[in-house]
Amino acid sequence: MNLRIPGPTPCPDDVLEAMSRQMINHRGPEFAEMLERITAGLKRLFQTEHDVLTLTTSGTGAMEAMVVNMLSPGDRVLGVSIGSFGDRFATIAETYGAEVERLAFDWGTAADPQLVADALEKDPKLTAVLVTHNETSTGVTNDLQALASAIRGVRPDALILVDAISSLGSLPCPVDAWDLDVVATGSQKGWMVPPGLAMCSVSPRGWAAFEQAKMPRFYFDFGKARDFLTKGQTPWTPAVSLFYALDVALERLVAEGIGGIVERHVILGKHTRRGVKALGLELFADEAHASNTVTAVKVPDGVDGGKLNKLMREEYGVVLAGGQGKLAGQIFRIGHLGWANTDELDATFDALRQALPRLGFQLPEAARAR
Repeated sequence: MNLRIPGPTPCPDDVLEAMSRQMINHRGPEFAEMLERITAGLKRLFQTEHDVLTLTTSGTGAMEAMVVNMLSPGDRVLGVSIGSFGDRFATIAETYGAEVERLAFDWGTAADPQLVADALEKDPKLTAVLVTHNETSTGVTNDLQALASAIRGVRPDALILVDAISSLGSLPCPVDAWDLDVVATGSQKGWMVPPGLAMCSVSPRGWAAFEQAKMPRFYFDFGKARDFLTKGQTPWTPAVSLFYALDVALERLVAEGIGGIVERHVILGKHTRRGVKALGLELFADEAHASNTVTAVKVPDGVDGGKLNKLMREEYGVVLAGGQGKLAGQIFRIGHLGWANTDELDATFDALRQALPRLGFQLPEAARAR
């Protein structure tokens, strides 16, 4: 099966094999040594000198953890959204009692740094900003560096909380250089590990906010995670098998280096967009901000998106992602992050070339000739 969704992503054999190892004492020296290696590798790839915590949870759990550790009920927060996951981030904050000023941009476009700065200028009570780096629901990557700079230009001490779940480990995101406060990512994306781990960096500004935050927290308490990390442990029972997997995956990624990782995804992104357009299909995202980890494609007029995904899966062995929320049935998405290659993408295009005409789409002559 050619799994072409933006997470969970396929995993290398050595990563999967690592998970078959026998259990160890998660309070013992073997786990402590592994956790130390993992934390060091994550710091290199996050490009941070500050704390990085690894939690046993999903990406949404990481988003909730950022909210409950950094905010208090009644805090005024700017929620910058360009899609489904940006909306989710804001909803989590509202659920815990924050007052969220939502700044939404058209799906398929990136956030405008000037409009973010204007929103902060207009409301001096906004003390934190929630932002998604890479929006997998629309295939758009925000210019996070420009956004952070715009935020700092207006509110130097604002807390910047970043959903980098589908970007870190694949796209440029130097946490310290961009002055980001709390940044979270998930194991099931570019890290090439099954779902279940979330990795979060916390800056000194973030820890200062943590000391003042009053939202309820227990399992996701960053303070407990930091304290136990000094002992080579996690506060609660970790998903030991996933730590085995992350240990092996990080060895691969650190050896490849940040430059190699980023360039690999640039190549995959360009290859996918080129292949999609060669079939006569239209990209959903503004190509100037198109993601190098996932490509959103408009379902052609007259084609049933659900039937296309079903046909691709059942008869061609290619699993595509559908649209989310208001985009259900209107787009399909091709994931190309983590352990992916151009041969798998070409197989996806070949399958689309065969499936689309069966559903009434007329391919361009050049595509039919292949």
